Amino acid sequence: MASRLRRRFGGTDLVNRPDHALVGVVRIPELQQSPSRAIGRRVFWATLALLFTSVVVWLDRAGYRDAQDNELSYLDALYYSAVTLSTTGYGDITPITPFARFINLVIITPLRVLFLIVLIGTTLEVLTERSRQALKIQRWRNTVRNHTVVIGYGTKGRTAVDAMRGDGIKPSEIVVVDADATVLEAAASDGLVTVRGDATKSDVLRLAGVAHAASIVVATSRDDTAVLATLTARELNPRAKIVASIRESENTHLMRQSGANSVVVSSETAGRLLGIATMTPSVVEVIEDLLTPDAGYAIAEREVDPTETGGSPAHTRDIVLGVVRNGVLHRVDDSEVEQIEVGDRLLYVRKSPNDD
Repeated sequence: MASRLRRRFGGTDLVNRPDHALVGVVRIPELQQSPSRAIGRRVFWATLALLFTSVVVWLDRAGYRDAQDNELSYLDALYYSAVTLSTTGYGDITPITPFARFINLVIITPLRVLFLIVLIGTTLEVLTERSRQALKIQRWRNTVRNHTVVIGYGTKGRTAVDAMRGDGIKPSEIVVVDADATVLEAAASDGLVTVRGDATKSDVLRLAGVAHAASIVVATSRDDTAVLATLTARELNPRAKIVASIRESENTHLMRQSGANSVVVSSETAGRLLGIATMTPSVVEVIEDLLTPDAGYAIAEREVDPTETGGSPAHTRDIVLGVVRNGVLHRVDDSEVEQIEVGDRLLYVRKSPNDD
């Protein structure tokens, strides 16, 4: 079945493309600057090149003559530098000695090229940006490991990323996969690495580094897409933790069979909260607080402190909700976890760092 799906949804061969061919498919975020600052920087370098050229010409002013055969003043040197660097070249001031012509060749001509690049090099800047992106893509592909891949950057995907960043995960450790260029633009502006393509295709997921990912979040808008993306991701990475969101609970078993470790039914979860809110709205506020790591309280997981070994989960310094033992979550009142053992992990309620 997996091979049939691979034949159906694969074949783009993105992984074997050269890095420069992936510019536009993979996008590595970089620091943004305002247009006024970029223009100001260009004007600064252009002015610096102009002043430097004028000083070079003025120091060798004996080697130049104007149309009236007069020696150059500094104003004449500045004027000559301006018309020369801008390639206007009126010809009213010319170098007449071999040394002056040599200086024009080895110093002023390169400065003329630099001057043009600084002022009118928009096209060259685009080409430079593509080359820089290609180098960054190459470096990223060689180093990306133990990251999180988020498939789908709609409302669910963005909220999942916000929650992860609230828990301290760096933006550089999150890769977003989506076919919509508009939402990827938003992800890139948030500092995330993006890969444009269909997440049901194995080549797209390979390009996102799914084979080396520590966790995968499937947050697509359709359940059938979520199943195929999960199946493909699990085939590429048997060890990663896959968390998937679906709309209908009847598809939960399909997601489990496809390889998802955790399945969240978004419609039922929202429905339960709506039902609870009609009777006890304050409970919903507490739940929302626990699910929001930025403020108030949040649910987190930590390793057991050596001093807690052998004790009861109910007697720790934190409010413990459950104990994770051998990868299985046990409720705090489960008889199997009456005593904390070495290697356990505690699911507990912690205070947000922003409230300290």
